[in-house]
Amino acid sequence: MNESKRLAHIQEYYFSAKLKEIHDLNKQGADIINLGIGSPDLPPPKSVVEELIRVSQQPDSHSYQSYRGIEPLREAISDFYQRHYYVEMQAEDEILPLMGSKEGIMHISMAFLNPGDKVLVPSPGYMTYTSATLLAGANPIYYELTEAENYLPNIADLEKMDLTNCKLMWINYPHMPTGARATKNVFKDLIAFAKRHKILLVNDNPYSFILNDNPLSILQVEGAKEVAMELNSLSKSHNMAGWRIGMLLGKASYINAVMKFKSNMDSGMFYALQMAAVKALQIDDDWYKQQHEIYQRRKQIVMQILEALSLASSRSQGGLFVWAKLPEGKKSKEFSEDVLQKYRVFITPGFIFGKQSDGHVRISLTTNKTRLKQVLHRIKSIENV
Repeated sequence: MNESKRLAHIQEYYFSAKLKEIHDLNKQGADIINLGIGSPDLPPPKSVVEELIRVSQQPDSHSYQSYRGIEPLREAISDFYQRHYYVEMQAEDEILPLMGSKEGIMHISMAFLNPGDKVLVPSPGYMTYTSATLLAGANPIYYELTEAENYLPNIADLEKMDLTNCKLMWINYPHMPTGARATKNVFKDLIAFAKRHKILLVNDNPYSFILNDNPLSILQVEGAKEVAMELNSLSKSHNMAGWRIGMLLGKASYINAVMKFKSNMDSGMFYALQMAAVKALQIDDDWYKQQHEIYQRRKQIVMQILEALSLASSRSQGGLFVWAKLPEGKKSKEFSEDVLQKYRVFITPGFIFGKQSDGHVRISLTTNKTRLKQVLHRIKSIENV
């Protein structure tokens, strides 16, 4: 039996294969320190775990749930957006809970794209934007984000592109992998661009609470709902990556279109997970402050690691990762493999985020200080021999 044609240009997810390789090396006793994956090692708030346990023990918690998510969760998401982003969204029909925002990327692509449509995809950017576009039968059109432009879209350059049949544009701020932050004025310009060309603009926004003092939503811009939707997630902000809880926000007609696809793909989220998510969304600001301080201390050690590897990086980056520039002429895949073999440390090569990112690497902040100091010690010990 041959694979379907839609898989012809799709490869196994890079980290899927790499994690298996690291697992096999560790089984052989290598003790690889993984600085590549953005999977938070810290626990969720204690009250959230307690709520999951409490609700799971209720005998009536185990039935199928609403495809749109339970009302208390949609209301909690609405309150969360009002409190932190100053955005008013109607819980009834403008909010859709998801089993992770990655699911949402696929659902949006399948709901709005036809074969032959074009999709503006950032480069560097999250690989799933490309794979979801291809699986939907559409064509990714890459727009370049450069260090000189602070990794923000250049509207003038976008206007010069052939936008015929362009249906969708992905943006992601705070940006992964570079940590660049957008501003409200940047969002205003993008909204105006999307309106001029009748493009659905989707902001993927899971990093706005990590090393970022000013959480922004594209939905803060007046008139944004006409052409924009936003994905968000509890994976990074609340250390709940494995729980698979995300959300999609936008006007009712857009949400309803996504529901047509989603309702045929799942049968609702476990009730106890949804109630625990409600508790997470209600957590007080002190918890975010504690997370900020932990990541800030880790980042200080990562900056020392980069210095030991002779890599350059900006301290102004936000989000869960540090984006670093390699010495001139170095290729990211070879550099990453060299670090893996030499120091038993894995860092993500930049080439996976786009061709012009081959001169960069990405380091995750999801490793505790003890292990980060071990990385620094390994590098310095070998370099000083």
